[in-house]
Amino acid sequence: MLIDSHCHLNYKGLAEQQDAVLERARAAGVKGFLNISTRQREWADIVATAHRHADVWASVGIHPHEADEHVDLGAAALRAATDDPRVIAIGETGLDYYYDHSDRQVQQDLFRVHIAVARETGLPLIIHTRDAEDDTARILTEEMGKGAFPALIHCFTASAEFGQKMIELGLTISLSGIVTFKNAKELQAFAAEVPEDRLLVETDAPFLAPMPHRGKVCEPAFVADTLRFVASLRGETPQALAETTGRNFAALFAKAGIAWTIAA
Repeated sequence: MLIDSHCHLNYKGLAEQQDAVLERARAAGVKGFLNISTRQREWADIVATAHRHADVWASVGIHPHEADEHVDLGAAALRAATDDPRVIAIGETGLDYYYDHSDRQVQQDLFRVHIAVARETGLPLIIHTRDAEDDTARILTEEMGKGAFPALIHCFTASAEFGQKMIELGLTISLSGIVTFKNAKELQAFAAEVPEDRLLVETDAPFLAPMPHRGKVCEPAFVADTLRFVASLRGETPQALAETTGRNFAALFAKAGIAWTIAA
């Protein structure tokens, strides 16, 4: 059960050939796709894509880059969007201090709105964090103290110390094609040690194509390359890691309704 746990099927580069992109991924063994939103105006199209394809699910959320444009987005609007049966996650949300496209306090406030809805609905929170480890860890620690909620760090590129803190808080770690880059030695070392029940793989397509596709438009099919690379880091077969990450996806995104059975 190889699943691309984070892709943007409605983004330029994929949207123009969406059906063909999905067919290529299926031919590569990918059995499911979580289509991620970053702005409220995208929600309808992203959810519609999930309704057209039985193996595609959707998230609803606001990327930290877009926080300034969604200052007035309340929990009620986000909560209402989660009622759709194809919406199985909240996000992506979080903090990005590398680009600072939105005010940092606005990012933090909107992050907490998403957390509150994740806690209320039980849907997993998909977190983006870049150059914001301290504030991300602080907010998650504070919010977990108010009541637990399921969450993951997508496209993990942070320090091992931050990663360990996230694992201690109960979060899942999702690895993208960045882990295959030659200069990602620290990330590779951490990837080898992530507990097997806390690990996912993703593409973040159309971004961050893994080796040997670097420089190309990333497609969900390429999650198979990332999986093979991570399996080699961990001393596992790709088949075993696909089994593990598929099981983890089914458990975390329970609303997807994947009937998980371990092969005899």
